[in-house]
Amino acid sequence: MTGVEFLASFLTTGELHGLRIGSALDEVDRAFRHPFVDVVGEEGAWLRRDYGLVEFAFNPEPGPEWAMATALIQLHRLASDDDLARAWARSMGVEFPRYTSWQELRDELSRTHGVPELQITDQGGFLQYRAASSHVSVLVVDDEDEERGYRVGNGDVWSLDLWAPFRTTPGAPTELANESGDLA
Repeated sequence: MTGVEFLASFLTTGELHGLRIGSALDEVDRAFRHPFVDVVGEEGAWLRRDYGLVEFAFNPEPGPEWAMATALIQLHRLASDDDLARAWARSMGVEFPRYTSWQELRDELSRTHGVPELQITDQGGFLQYRAASSHVSVLVVDDEDEERGYRVGNGDVWSLDLWAPFRTTPGAPTELANESGDLA
């Protein structure tokens, strides 16, 4: 599978190799056969697992399990690390180029069924394209001075982020967040 096909599927479905918000750590272990580094927060409050190209954050659920809270595809790391793309293709079967432009991803989305509506916001040097229905955001470099090299350039995708919808804690008001993340 090409990287842009993989990204379009992720943006459309909110699934990453079959994983969604709330997936257990052992599900991630079965889905990802790639070296990783774990960082555990103070007193086990959170876990971050970094696979180089993809990074997950986990929150402890009641009991012994870790539940996926976010997933981040860090495409910008490919610009300075040719080995990362080759290793990812071998272990995960997805072939990424060194750079992926927003235009390439948009072209692939135009051929993809069920693409969610995207809200665009300026993030100071980046444009964020946020799909509320799949809970995936795309961050695109928006700086005319940024040129491709060991970094991604203007118009290139920096990252894609799967984020958890607002969730209240037990006993807290049950207000829901609107699509911008503000309380409704």
